[in-house]
Amino acid sequence: MKRLIRWLLNHVPRPLLQRVAGWTVPVVGLFYWGSGVECPICGCRRRKFLPYGYVDLRPNALCPNCLSLERHRTLWLHLTHNTDLLTAHPHLLHIAPEVSLRRPLRKHYKAHPDRYVTADLESPLADLHFDVQQIPLSDASFDVIICNHLLEHVADDRQALRELYRVLRPGGWGVISVPLDTTRDVTYEDDTITDPVERTRLFGQYDHRRVCGRDYIDRLRAAGFTVTTIPNDLWIVKK
Repeated sequence: MKRLIRWLLNHVPRPLLQRVAGWTVPVVGLFYWGSGVECPICGCRRRKFLPYGYVDLRPNALCPNCLSLERHRTLWLHLTHNTDLLTAHPHLLHIAPEVSLRRPLRKHYKAHPDRYVTADLESPLADLHFDVQQIPLSDASFDVIICNHLLEHVADDRQALRELYRVLRPGGWGVISVPLDTTRDVTYEDDTITDPVERTRLFGQYDHRRVCGRDYIDRLRAAGFTVTTIPNDLWIVKK
């Protein structure tokens, strides 16, 4: 099972995985029947979560029902206990929408569908398709932005951050996360490295362009954001 998961993640195009994972992973989850863990997003109980990872598989990571990972569950708990997002309906831009978050958010915004906008370069789950480095939306359009584990993929993450800041309204807030190597003082990136195998070796995943260090918070601030950190490498940003 572990070898199969690793092979699928590294060899099957992500849009195809996104299309089929919604029904294949729950079937696999039936073999994990039990009550050892509970997902705070969907309420699913299983003996344990499924392993997940492109290189080193993390045990107990993937919810077999809603497909949430650790960072999604951490974010959901933050949104539930520390914000009014799930009790009000602020204008929300969700970049690279994960199915585990998209489903409950879509349900929450059912009576206000125009206030929840999802966007991605190619994901079939998204409402809009564009490059986050050139967002074709008006200035100060959104009250809240969610952007999880995307900026390590883009060529110019600083430009992407400036665009996210531009479309956020004054007083608005967002959650931005990247995979963070806390042992690094400085973010490591090298655009000359294009070989997928070498990118995996150096950056941890075949489509990553950088390894984010502790200085990444400075990139957020340079874009204009006021930044607060919470566990699991999530940054709460405010304009």
